[in-house]
Amino acid sequence: MRRLHGAYLIAASLLMCSFNLMAGSDAFKPGPVLKDYGKIADVETSVTIPKEMQFKVVFDMSKAAEPGKVNRSLDTLARFINMHVSNGVALDDIDLMMVVHGSAVKDFTQEKFYQSIQGKPNANAELINQLTKIGVKFNLCGQSAAYYDVSLPLLLPRVDMALSAMTAHAIAAKEGYSLNPF
Repeated sequence: MRRLHGAYLIAASLLMCSFNLMAGSDAFKPGPVLKDYGKIADVETSVTIPKEMQFKVVFDMSKAAEPGKVNRSLDTLARFINMHVSNGVALDDIDLMMVVHGSAVKDFTQEKFYQSIQGKPNANAELINQLTKIGVKFNLCGQSAAYYDVSLPLLLPRVDMALSAMTAHAIAAKEGYSLNPF
């Protein structure tokens, strides 16, 4: 009897969670900086962002997007920017870097090369362009690039290549960037 009661509780919880996820997707809207990317929701919080807060954060990206689609990790950068600016943080106080390695290096290549290996247009190029224009830094792993036969001239404008992702993360840490854990 106890097992049956527990199973009902678990099933009810899963049903409630899935309902909340479906109902909640309508809460997400375009943000103030990158209007076509990084949708955000208004949230009542109990943790206050300190006045004059300056964010200096490095992210990590290792998986390519499905060909022709925007990489979710890139959209995360847009969401980070949109939600913080929407909540009073000045854009100038947000300094972001993305270390790119693994198959994700493909998402940072020029259109002709991208199409030759992925068979579709590079849906990431426009978002990468917008992010670099507002100061987001992209450091590509040279070791992964070598594996995927990606050379410096094949990269999108304002994308840099480091010796390795490990090197790029070490430099970011030395420069005072905190690592976003996901």
